[in-house]
Amino acid sequence: MRQLRTVLVFSLFLCLAAAPARAGQIAGQMQRQYEALTSFTASFVQTLTNAQTGEKEVRKGTISFRQPTFVRWETVSPEKQLLLVGDSAVWDYYADEKTAYKYPTADVLSSKTMLRFISGKARLEQDFYVTEHAEKDGLVELELVPKEAEPGLVSATVWVTPMTSMLYRVLLVDFYGNKNDLALNDLLLNPDLPRSGFEFTPPAGTKVFDNTRK
Repeated sequence: MRQLRTVLVFSLFLCLAAAPARAGQIAGQMQRQYEALTSFTASFVQTLTNAQTGEKEVRKGTISFRQPTFVRWETVSPEKQLLLVGDSAVWDYYADEKTAYKYPTADVLSSKTMLRFISGKARLEQDFYVTEHAEKDGLVELELVPKEAEPGLVSATVWVTPMTSMLYRVLLVDFYGNKNDLALNDLLLNPDLPRSGFEFTPPAGTKVFDNTRK
C-alpha cells in the first residue's frame, strides 16, 4: 500500500471546545461549495516529512475530481504513479514497475484521508472540532481536531481561499509527527471531465495485487 500509506493519514485521540461561530461558518461555506461542484482540476505539490529522520520527499502532479467520488491523482515526479478512485475500486498503478494495487473504494473514503479532504467528503463541522486562526496571505486557516478516534491523525490544518471557499492547502499530522502537506495550484472549477478518465484497466503484463477479495 505504498501510495496509500502516503495519502491515507487517519485520526486519533484529542478533543477541543466547540468551533467559534465564524470558523463554523467558513467550514459550512466550504462544504456547500464542494457539494455544488461538478468537477475540478488542479496541479499539486505534496511534501511528506518523516518526523524521526527529518527527511522530506516532494511529489508533484495533477489532481482531477468528478462528482460524486471520482478522483484521478497522477504523480509525475519523483516517479510516475497513477491513483484512481472509481465506483467500486481504487487503483494504484506504477507504470515503470508494471505493478498495480486494487483496494475497495469504501475503505479509502470512509476514513479521514487526504483523498477525503480534496474531494470535499471530509465533513468538517461533523467530523472535527474547528478553530480559526488569523487570516494570512489572503487565506483563512482552520485547525481541525477529530471528534472520533482513528489510528494515525493527531491534527489537520486547512487553508481556504475566501473568494472560492475551496481548499488551497491541507496539512495532516499523524501520531508519530509525520507530516503530509498538500498544496493545490491552478485550480479550475467545473471543467468537463469524461467519466472514462476515471476508469482503469491494467495493461497487459501488469502484476495486480487485488486487496478487494475477502
